[in-house]
Amino acid sequence: MPSRRGSVNGATSTIAPVTEPGPTPAPAPASTAAPDGVAHPRSIRSFVLRTGRITTGQARALAEHGARVILPFRREPLDFTTLFGREAPTVLEIGFGMGEATAQIAATLPGTNFLCCEVHDPGVGALVKRVQDQQLANIRIVQHDAVEVLEHMVPPASLAGVHVFFPDPWHKKRHHKRRLIQPPLVAVLASRLEPGGYIHCATDWEPYAQQMLEVLGAEPALANTAEGYAPKPGYRPLTKFEHRGLKLGHGVWDLVFEKK
Repeated sequence: MPSRRGSVNGATSTIAPVTEPGPTPAPAPASTAAPDGVAHPRSIRSFVLRTGRITTGQARALAEHGARVILPFRREPLDFTTLFGREAPTVLEIGFGMGEATAQIAATLPGTNFLCCEVHDPGVGALVKRVQDQQLANIRIVQHDAVEVLEHMVPPASLAGVHVFFPDPWHKKRHHKRRLIQPPLVAVLASRLEPGGYIHCATDWEPYAQQMLEVLGAEPALANTAEGYAPKPGYRPLTKFEHRGLKLGHGVWDLVFEKK
């Protein structure tokens, strides 16, 4: 995933006036726990941001059609019936990349609403362009951290499903804490599912697939729909990237868990 850019420490250096030394207060103990009600500590993200290049077509799509498709992040729950103008099952997709699979799934399942989260400008622009080109009425986008969208905008027991396809595996062991599929987030996802709702994850990195299987299997509100990994559901298309990987002998693992 792209890396987040910023200053080294977020502050500029200044020369302070000399003062008489006084007693040094004891440092406050550092807390590594997440604040109440937060699925992930704010200091650890499953994504990082980097400036990406937007094509002319993506920029035009954002300018001309973004307001119809992109929702502002708000700390209040959405009414999906009002948002989509109909009563229909709603699926949350986390991290849709360039939106190729998202648009194909939405076209395949026109009776389902898709609320899609992505933070990177080129991907958002690409999906808005696909929505316009294919005249898809069942997609809305929130360009914001999916964890905060879940916490503030998705009501409990409101989702028919959650899609997490090929999240960044964060290969290095010291970066595993950045992986998206962790117990706190899975607990929040489960709370947002209606009974019988599902979580569908897919990855082409086997160690991450093993972690996903362990984490999802440990959530008491969920049940695996398969003995281990699931067959690829028919609605999930093979992307060009996945085709290339399969030709090179790379595996892909799907996991589908349902809310009890």
